[in-house]
Amino acid sequence: MTASQFAPAPMPDTSDHKRAIDRVAEASHRLNEAVRRAIEAGYSVELVRTSRHHDGSGNWGDQIVPTVRTTSAAKSA
Repeated sequence: MTASQFAPAPMPDTSDHKRAIDRVAEASHRLNEAVRRAIEAGYSVELVRTSRHHDGSGNWGDQIVPTVRTTSAAKSA
């Protein structure tokens, strides 16, 4: 397997807490791979925080949206 290939992380049957962390980690790896592929295709990608989600008991997380810009290399391909 090369470094550019994606292989899903195994999702063990564990606690809800561990599964939540594993889900975020797997999604992050998929996002990073998608960003690398977009860059290789000639795009610039910026991840912008659009909001911060709070659960009311002190836990929070940033929510993001990608902004993608076509570079001259992608336009000529």
